[in-house]
Amino acid sequence: MEIVYVDDGSTDASWALVSQLKHPLHQVRSLRLSRNFGKEAAMSAGMKIAEGRAVILLDADLQDPPEYIPEMVKAWQDGAQVVEMQRRERHGESWVKRTTAHCFYRFMSKISDHPITENVGDFRLMDQKVVQVINTLPERTRFMKGLLAWPGFTRKILTFDRDPRLAGNTKWNYPKLIHLALEGITSFSTKPLRWATMAGLTTSAIAFIMTLIILTKTLVWGDPVAGYPSTILIVLFLGGIQLLSIGVLGEYVGRLFIESKQRPLYVLMENTLTKPTLHSVDAE
Repeated sequence: MEIVYVDDGSTDASWALVSQLKHPLHQVRSLRLSRNFGKEAAMSAGMKIAEGRAVILLDADLQDPPEYIPEMVKAWQDGAQVVEMQRRERHGESWVKRTTAHCFYRFMSKISDHPITENVGDFRLMDQKVVQVINTLPERTRFMKGLLAWPGFTRKILTFDRDPRLAGNTKWNYPKLIHLALEGITSFSTKPLRWATMAGLTTSAIAFIMTLIILTKTLVWGDPVAGYPSTILIVLFLGGIQLLSIGVLGEYVGRLFIESKQRPLYVLMENTLTKPTLHSVDAE
């Protein structure tokens, strides 16, 4: 078995620790990125270098319990090429976070051509065939939950209760989560662009009908044109629709700009490999 540690630009003593790790039976590989490229890039780096017949993604905070790994391997041996670990309970998280996560997964299922299983994070097992497919995907801005679901293959879902975080604080604050949600939406669906187009057409149709009504009332019955409040409301409504549509379009144009530069996902600064030490144990 091979264990791969990825240090995504840690500022503490993480690298000094993992680079010295050894195991009597298993090969240990440690990757150090030149800076913090983000969790998506770190997972991509680990998957790129992993050589096992199956690959399991696991966060270092161990909120996803490693004791489920034998059950995941058993499901893989029984024929599942992807084993997704679905969180039945998310202990230690506020109701706001649980509610927003639920709404996000439901929304993604509605708009995406490749639905993402609700409450399944990065903790999963994938056959090497699946990993090879994901490694060939050229995206620079990555929404890994979507990319991991995109290849398809034979899947099985196992459920577990996720324990609260025992130490430290998560770096996934709400601005970062919103950014991740936008990445997911713009990565796997063009429906927001279609909605912006429909909103523009609907607004234009309403404005045209209102113009005809006001013009007819003025010419036939001599009614005065609506005053300041109604004018301001219409202007604000139309301006809001326009700015929203421009913002949606900007998100997609921004993705095209980033992809066009073809920068690498990450920069690998150090790569250490420790072979099994069983022979030294036997010698002792």
